[in-house]
Amino acid sequence: MKTYNLSVAVWVGFIALFGIATDDGVVMATYLDQSFEKRRPENRGEVRKAVLAAGQKRILPCLMTTSTTILALLPILTSSGRGSDIMIPMAIPAFGGMVIALVTLFLVPVMYSWRAEHKVKLDTEVYKDA
Repeated sequence: MKTYNLSVAVWVGFIALFGIATDDGVVMATYLDQSFEKRRPENRGEVRKAVLAAGQKRILPCLMTTSTTILALLPILTSSGRGSDIMIPMAIPAFGGMVIALVTLFLVPVMYSWRAEHKVKLDTEVYKDA
């Protein structure tokens, strides 16, 4: 296994990774917001149904973005020709990060659900005290 130093090319790979991962998170969170505006959940069960519906609707576009990025990086990672000394270090963080970024596709809806359930719980406690 060849070692690669932390160079400008590696940092460019990290920037590309952060952009794609952020884009997937924004796509998921935006649709979650739209789902909550449409459904207006009032209890924990409704919150979970809204999150599940939004997650199921947007998981495929996010998976397609991630998978096309991973597949596009495979030829770069296996190249050995001219320019590969620059391109491989750039592709390594993006490839490895995209594999790990798949977790965010599931983490964003879970965290959103947790926040919404907490908000619904606080709203119902305020109404009970009034």
